[in-house]
Amino acid sequence: MNKKRTTPYFIFLIAAIFLAGCATGPEFQRPAPPRVADYTPTPVDDASSTLADSQTIIPGEGPTPYWWRSMNCPKLETLINEAMERNPTLMAAEATMHQAQELYAAQAGHTNYPQIEGGLNLQRRRFNPGALGQGGEAREFSLYNASIGVHYTFDLAGGNRSALEALAARSDYQLFQLEAARLTLIANIVTTAISQASTRKQIEITNSILRAQEKQLELMEASILLGRGEPADALALQTQVEQRRATLPLLQNQLQESEHLLAVLVGKAPGQAPMPSFSLEDFTLPSELPLLIPSELVRSRPDILGAEALLEAANADYGVAVSKLYPQFTLGTDLGSQALTVGKLFNSSSVVWDLVGQLTQPLFNPGLPAEKRAALAAFDAAAANYQYVVLEAMRNVADVLRALENDSKRLEALSNADLASEKSLETTQRRYALGANSYFDVLSAQQLRLQTELDLVEGQSKRLFNTVAFYQAMGGGFYDFSGSLDDLSAPQEKEQTLLQ
Repeated sequence: MNKKRTTPYFIFLIAAIFLAGCATGPEFQRPAPPRVADYTPTPVDDASSTLADSQTIIPGEGPTPYWWRSMNCPKLETLINEAMERNPTLMAAEATMHQAQELYAAQAGHTNYPQIEGGLNLQRRRFNPGALGQGGEAREFSLYNASIGVHYTFDLAGGNRSALEALAARSDYQLFQLEAARLTLIANIVTTAISQASTRKQIEITNSILRAQEKQLELMEASILLGRGEPADALALQTQVEQRRATLPLLQNQLQESEHLLAVLVGKAPGQAPMPSFSLEDFTLPSELPLLIPSELVRSRPDILGAEALLEAANADYGVAVSKLYPQFTLGTDLGSQALTVGKLFNSSSVVWDLVGQLTQPLFNPGLPAEKRAALAAFDAAAANYQYVVLEAMRNVADVLRALENDSKRLEALSNADLASEKSLETTQRRYALGANSYFDVLSAQQLRLQTELDLVEGQSKRLFNTVAFYQAMGGGFYDFSGSLDDLSAPQEKEQTLLQ
C-alpha cells in the first residue's frame, strides 16, 4: 500500500470524526410543571359526612397502581386479572408499542453502526479482443468475485441522533398509550360492575314498590265496590302502577347490557361464559382518597406524558430538518478477490480493494429551509397540544373533586330522607295497629320508604362512580418522575412557558 496515497484518506477520516463529535442539535427540555397549587378557585370540602362511609381527600403521593383493591371486591380482582390477559384492545396497544420499539431498534442498527455486507459473484463472459482494437479470437472465461464491504455515514450535524430521538419519543408515546388503555379498561370494568350492582338493586326495590302499589290498587277497587271511593282515583292509581311496571324492562335491559359489556371487556363473547353477579354490598367505599398536586399530576397521567412524548418527537424532527442543511460524510471500503478459477480466488495476488469517502453539502435547495420551517410549526402545534392536554387534565380533576364534594352532600341528604321515611313508616304501622290509620296509609308510607331507598341507591352508586373517576383522573397510580423539570426550550432557543 502506498502511504502517500492513503494519508489523505486517514486525515479526511479523522477530520470527519472530529466534526461528528462536535455536532450539536436542539436539546429537548421537559415542560415546566404548572405553578398553580389548587385545581379549583375555592377549596374543596372533604367528601365526608356524618355517615359511616365518609371519605377524606388527602394531598399526598397519589393512588397505588392497584387502586381498585381499595374497594375490597375479590370478584372484581379476578375479572381485572383475566382482562389484562385477554382484552383485544389491550393486546393491540401492546403490539403497537412493541412495533414502535422494534422500529427504533432497526433505525439504531442502521445508523449507529457500520453496515457490513458480504458478496459472492460468479460471471460467465465471452470477450472479443476486436472490440478494443486488438487481434485474436474471441474467448470465453469464468470470473469469480468474493468481497466484503463496509460503509458508514458519519452524523456530522446530528441528523441521525435526532431521528433516533424522534423514534424513541414515539416509542414512549406508545408506551403511555398502552398505560392509558390499561387504565381505561380497568376503570370500565369497575364502573360496569358497579352499574350492574346498582341496576340489580334498583330492580329489587322497584318490584317492591310495584307490589305495594298493586296492593294499594286492590284496596282502592274494593273500596269502590263498597261505595267508598271514586273510580277516577282508581284509574289514577292504576296509571301509576303501569308507569312503574314500565320501568322494569328498561332496568332489566341495562342489567343485561352490563353483563354483555363485562364479557367483552374481559375478552369473551357475551354467550361464552356467565359473568359474576355484583351487588352494592360487594364494594367498600375507600375512606381516603390520595390527591396529587398539579405539579405532580403532569408526571403521573399517561395522556399528559404521551403529549410530552409527541412534543419531544417534534423537537427531534426539527433537529433532523436542520441537519439536512449541513454537510454529510459517508465512508466506504470494499475488500475482495477476483480470479478466473475458484482455486486462485483467495491468493494474495487476486486481492482487490477500494476506499471511498464522499462529502456532500447542499448548495441550492429551496425545499430544505421550508422543511425546517414546517418542522418548527409542527413543534409549535405539539406545544399547544401539550398545553391543552394539561389544562383538560386539570379540569377533569377539578370536576371530579367537585363531584365528590357534592355527592357527599347529596348522599347525606338522601340518607336523612331515608331515615325520616323509615321512622314515618314505623309510626304509621304503630298507628295502624292502634286503629288510628288505615292499611292504605301503611302502603303509602311503605311506598315512600321504598322510593327514598331507591334514591339512596342511586346516590351511593354515583359516589362509587366518581370515586373510580378520581383514581382515573390521578393517572391510576402510573408515575414517571424521570427527567428535568426545567422550562421548555423551543428549537429556536426562545423560552416558552406552556402553563403558568
